[in-house]
Amino acid sequence: MQFFVYLAAYAASRRLHSSVLFGVLRAPMAFFDTTPIGRIINRFAKDIDAIDSSLPTSFSSSFTTLAQVLITIIILIYGSSFAICALIPLAILFSFVQRVYVASSRQLRRLDSSTRSPVYSNFGETIQGLSSIRAYNVQQRFIDLSDRLLDRNQSCYFASTISNRWLAIRLEAITNALTLCTALFAVLMRDRLTAGIVGLTITYSMQITQSLNWLVRMASDIETNIVSVERVNEYTALKPEAPWEISNKKPPPDWPNTGEIQINNLSIRYRENLELVLQDITVNIQSGEKIGIIGRTGSGKSSFCIALFRIIEPANGEIIIDNVDIRHIGLHDVRSRITIIPQDAVIFAGTVRFNVDPFGSYSDAEIWAALELVHIKERIRSMEDGLSYLLTEGGENLSAGERQLLCMARALVRKSRIFVLDEATAAIDMETDRLIQMTIRSAFKNATVLTIAHRLHTILDSTKILVLSNGYLQEYDEPKRLAANPNSAFSKLLRDAHISLSTTNPNSEISAI
Repeated sequence: MQFFVYLAAYAASRRLHSSVLFGVLRAPMAFFDTTPIGRIINRFAKDIDAIDSSLPTSFSSSFTTLAQVLITIIILIYGSSFAICALIPLAILFSFVQRVYVASSRQLRRLDSSTRSPVYSNFGETIQGLSSIRAYNVQQRFIDLSDRLLDRNQSCYFASTISNRWLAIRLEAITNALTLCTALFAVLMRDRLTAGIVGLTITYSMQITQSLNWLVRMASDIETNIVSVERVNEYTALKPEAPWEISNKKPPPDWPNTGEIQINNLSIRYRENLELVLQDITVNIQSGEKIGIIGRTGSGKSSFCIALFRIIEPANGEIIIDNVDIRHIGLHDVRSRITIIPQDAVIFAGTVRFNVDPFGSYSDAEIWAALELVHIKERIRSMEDGLSYLLTEGGENLSAGERQLLCMARALVRKSRIFVLDEATAAIDMETDRLIQMTIRSAFKNATVLTIAHRLHTILDSTKILVLSNGYLQEYDEPKRLAANPNSAFSKLLRDAHISLSTTNPNSEISAI
């Protein structure tokens, strides 16, 4: 019996885990914006553990204990048919106690699970921001916060333990009453019962205490652990993103071959019922153009770029790349053909070679060529194992600038026709930034490049400047024309930064985020 129970539990747990993993990985970005990471970790940690370990054990124990209780009741009835008179009211009382306990313990388990998620979230955030916490000397503040979260979680667990004691006392009372009734019936029927039968019934009536207690606990454990199945199943029903691939609407293998982008009346919002972050944007970007995107904080620069990857879907309008509307093709076809270099460098735990070429599609010579273009070849060559040098998770054994350069090398080696640079040089010194801009002009000469500017002088040689303001397209023209217009927003930014198109002061910069 135990073998079949554990086998069924293994199959069910595996299916649930696969379903919840697929549901989370295919969830839209709005889900991650509104769901704390601790809550997601809790689903994959404690809830999956309950399904893997606790539920099978509870099912197996409950079946075994139920059989023991039934055998004991049969022996009691065999010893004295009058035992039924005591069993019926005690069974009613037992059922009432069990219903009250299970209802409360289920809610206590739900509270325990919900208060555990903030503990995970706080721990993860503390680890990520440990350097800042120590720099500002606020360790005690985060220790106190962790203590409060743990106390809150443990208070729910303590209440659950108290409810177990409440159940145990009442079950002891019921089974003691059953033992008393059995002894009284044995005395009243002493002429019809042998000493052996009397001893057998009293012995089993005393043993039923532990069996009943264990049966109720296992039954309640099943009901409370079913909450974990409910919580995991909630994530399997998440509304997914658009299809990953659409077999009958795949773009040509060499798409995009020119890099022309047409954006018509584009309006997007991050979630339903929120305000539009971009409104009625219409832009035509020709093949090979270098577009500098600037604007104040919250103007929609990053939203504009991630819309190309369909991270957020358009509320209105369309994006056409090389005569293909990206709304009508699979997400994989869109995201695999466009390269983005984010502001926060993403470095995986592994070798330098793996980080530059994760799928092993390029030769070492091509990787070295990409590293040379971003001016990090000598740094990698000086490392102990060169391309086989192991990087820690997040690239902690590299500087922030080196991590960013490695990400640029990863983008270069792909040879895409469309590149998006989301403040990619924000963590790089001015001289390296100048070299990178030269690389972008040479290596990306035939590619379409969209650059979100952190330093204004990095986009002065762009083909066109796109200025966003509060989600609207404010200006879109060549830098010289915009600079020549004293009333333009771009011209005002240049004046504020003391920058001119003829003589650029490398030490002058402006945050256009």
